[in-house]
Amino acid sequence: MKTAEIKRRFLAHFEANGHTVVPSAPLPAISDPNLLFVNAGMVQFVPYFLGQQAPPFARAVSVQKCIRTPDIDEVGKTSRHGTFFQMNGNFSFGEYFKDGAIPFAWDLATRSVEAGGFGLDPERIWATVYLDDDEAYGIWRRTGVPEARIVRRGKKDNFWSMGIPGPAGPCSELYYDRGPEYGAEGGPEVDEDRYLEFWNLVFMQYEIADVTSKEHFRIVGELPRKNIDTGMGLERMASILQGVDNLYEIDEVRPILERAAELTGKRYGAHSGHAANQSHPDDVRLRVIADHVRTALMLIGDGVAPGNEGRGYVLRRIMRRAIRSVRLLGWQERALPELLPVARDCMAPSYPELAADFDRISAYAYAEEDAFLATLRAGTTILDTAITQTRSAGGQALSGEKAFQLHDTYGFPIDLTLEIAAEQGLDVDQDGFRRLMADQRSRAKADAQARKTGHTDLSAYRSVLDAGGPVTFTGYTEVARESTVRAVLGTDGPRSAAVEGDLVELVLDTTPFYAEGGGQQPDLGMITVGGGQVEVLDVQQPVPGLIVHRARVLRGEVRAGETGYAEIDASRRRAISRSHTATHLVHQTMRNFLGESATQAGSLNAPGRLRFDFNTATGVAPSVLRDVEQQVNEVLLADLEVHAFITSLDEARRIGAMALFGEKYGDQVRVVEVGDYARELCGGTHVARSGQLGLVKILSESSIGSGVRRVEALVGMDAFNFLAREHLLVSRLAELYRVPSEQVADRVEQTVTQLRDAEKELEKLRAQLVLGGAAAFAAQAKDVRGVAYVGIEAPEGAAGNDVRTLAQEIRGRIDSSRPGVVAVAARANGKASLVVAVNTAARSRGLAANDLVKAAFSGRGGGSPDLAQGGGLPESELPKLLLTVEKAIAEA
Repeated sequence: MKTAEIKRRFLAHFEANGHTVVPSAPLPAISDPNLLFVNAGMVQFVPYFLGQQAPPFARAVSVQKCIRTPDIDEVGKTSRHGTFFQMNGNFSFGEYFKDGAIPFAWDLATRSVEAGGFGLDPERIWATVYLDDDEAYGIWRRTGVPEARIVRRGKKDNFWSMGIPGPAGPCSELYYDRGPEYGAEGGPEVDEDRYLEFWNLVFMQYEIADVTSKEHFRIVGELPRKNIDTGMGLERMASILQGVDNLYEIDEVRPILERAAELTGKRYGAHSGHAANQSHPDDVRLRVIADHVRTALMLIGDGVAPGNEGRGYVLRRIMRRAIRSVRLLGWQERALPELLPVARDCMAPSYPELAADFDRISAYAYAEEDAFLATLRAGTTILDTAITQTRSAGGQALSGEKAFQLHDTYGFPIDLTLEIAAEQGLDVDQDGFRRLMADQRSRAKADAQARKTGHTDLSAYRSVLDAGGPVTFTGYTEVARESTVRAVLGTDGPRSAAVEGDLVELVLDTTPFYAEGGGQQPDLGMITVGGGQVEVLDVQQPVPGLIVHRARVLRGEVRAGETGYAEIDASRRRAISRSHTATHLVHQTMRNFLGESATQAGSLNAPGRLRFDFNTATGVAPSVLRDVEQQVNEVLLADLEVHAFITSLDEARRIGAMALFGEKYGDQVRVVEVGDYARELCGGTHVARSGQLGLVKILSESSIGSGVRRVEALVGMDAFNFLAREHLLVSRLAELYRVPSEQVADRVEQTVTQLRDAEKELEKLRAQLVLGGAAAFAAQAKDVRGVAYVGIEAPEGAAGNDVRTLAQEIRGRIDSSRPGVVAVAARANGKASLVVAVNTAARSRGLAANDLVKAAFSGRGGGSPDLAQGGGLPESELPKLLLTVEKAIAEA
């Protein structure tokens, strides 16, 4: 049974049983600060489980795209781990519970194929339940599962959560016995390769906090309603129904694997058994390739671009693991142009948008592979140098610092460092490498936590939301209003009052203050409550529906329950609104000139300025930027009406409204139109007419990552003031050069060229001056136990390259049959440096330049036996350096 057919049957089964079919949310978990990607089918339904929002349906069914990366190193080694997977799920929001979920799952799993089911043999299905869940145990017994095939398991296996504070509950899992050829008998506790889990029924009834692991958390209390969340792994069910050993061999993955095997000349499965622990290393690598290429396709398809942070870094790591695995198997050419189209053809039956958008997807993927291949070449050169230095120094292991530098700075994989070092007979300090990696992760984790909400968990916010419901935002139509203070929150939670000097968070019942979101900066302003006044410093929405004002009490006292007057800084709001409308116009105009793939990847709308990030594989020509700017300003001159309205998501798509990659939209959306020119889904504030923007001036365009460019621009008076300053500057230059303004650029370019030519001529003269005395210095060489030694201070002003060249030039003037050592010291910025050059005859006497430098600098410095250098000592130490080298020669 094809994977697409399994998906269709699952949806049809639950739709026939009163469930609403809900489309998959995009992979990037944009609305959840705790997740990089959607990692479970229930993520988009969390607000319903927590009671934050009323679900529009009592029952739902979906097939959700998911990404999980914690077990990325296990991909290919087991039959259970895949980076990208699809989770079939059915959900109940306070309607049915265990007595409904269990029969639904059993019916679909065991019903015959002819009757629309999956046709699994009931005698080969095992069920697990939580330790004390007698209710679920009893339902399984009544369903017909014998006692011997129902297993009670603890929190680690049968208590489900997302691994973060939020909804959770006990679960019941279904396993299918694939037979003795896959492992030992005895049920899932004995062998989870033979007994393959294919469905997890979660009985969502608790909210948890203080989560440190799957087994350590605190149950805060019961959820408002008992809910059902189930997950049936689509790939796992496909592997069972298609009779293959693992998820890498199903119809949506196997063709990628086969193409990789064809490229590398491998024969998949030739040296492996059925069980995962019987896999040949080549087969493991082929599975990694297939899994990661498909994952990269899905991530780029959902708007993620390779980068060095967050989601982009995960994508980059996945792609590089796939490319590296192909090379380890023997294919040294570009691999993704051979593999990605196969992945597209596998997934397009379920996700046709992948085929329609493949030009954009492939442009990012192929550019990333080219960049990584360049990294591999550069990294290999650096690693070879490090290995040579380590061996020359008599070391047996490459330092953890060097391995970490290769990984962190150059993106060079640690497994490649280990492999190449081993080929050269060296170990790698893996403990040191892991320690540095752990330090980096700790810093990144602390940084990420610092950027999140001020509360360690969201329970304080949720309790306020539960008590009063969503906050009403009135800022689209007003800039001030009377409101009631619903709650005062400190760092330790709710407070009854705040006094002068306190930094607190206020929740009002209604507010004109816009909470930061969609790239738009928050409103600032004042809230007056009784005899107290607070200055609003920031506005955020930590949980959907709750607008929180972060503020400082300027005077008096503020108490919960009091009525006050909230007023935003209206001039700031108008400036931000102008920037936001300008961003829409720049977005649309970029697409007009660069094509539909130039989609927004981020933005900042601030007073008088904007920053717009967009996806494109190459830079934007200056002439195109000029055309974009001109067309945007022509729209301003047309003074088009800006209109916002609420409509259904389907209608918004029908009329061509742009939606951003990765955003999750509800059934009702807000559309902002600028005449017929631009139409986009947006929750931000805007001007009434395009003419109110006045002027848009694009300042710059640059790269901020692989496949992502950034435009920065000024709007309104900020743009006018900038142009006024530019005009004054050009006028002053024109006056100095005594030419018309339009000739200033040519004259400046001419001046710069002349200065560069003069600098080159000075460099030549300086080098000639420095090198002119090389023969004289060589002729004055001092004899130190049979070694011709020249120890001198470089002429004043000699650059680093000049010093090295002088040392080599003097060495070349010494008779080659006589051992010769040249030491040239130099002063720069109050520091002393030293270059030592040794000829071949001196090398035969056991003298090495790097050893002599280390003797002078107490073990520091480096280079080769022929030429080495060191530095960093106070310049007063310079004479001592030359004497130390002479002494080392005498003692050698």
